Amino acid sequence: MESLKTAKKVVGCKQTRRAIQEGRASVLFLADDADPMLTAPLALEATMQGIEIVRAPTMTALGRHCGISVSAACAAIVR
Repeated sequence: MESLKTAKKVVGCKQTRRAIQEGRASVLFLADDADPMLTAPLALEATMQGIEIVRAPTMTALGRHCGISVSAACAAIVR
């Protein structure tokens, strides 16, 4: 999770979904307390593409690790 602070990344479900579909995502981060209707399709797509999935305990923690001042349900490190 520490790599999120310095890595090139996208934050938010729409941007993350786009990065996965375009083949730019290398690691997917999902918050455990996020709505499964948002995160489940991303997890499925990432699994199908062989993208590593890392779980964050909360949306607040994921947002903090991304260096933003709001919560985040998902994020991805991009190439």
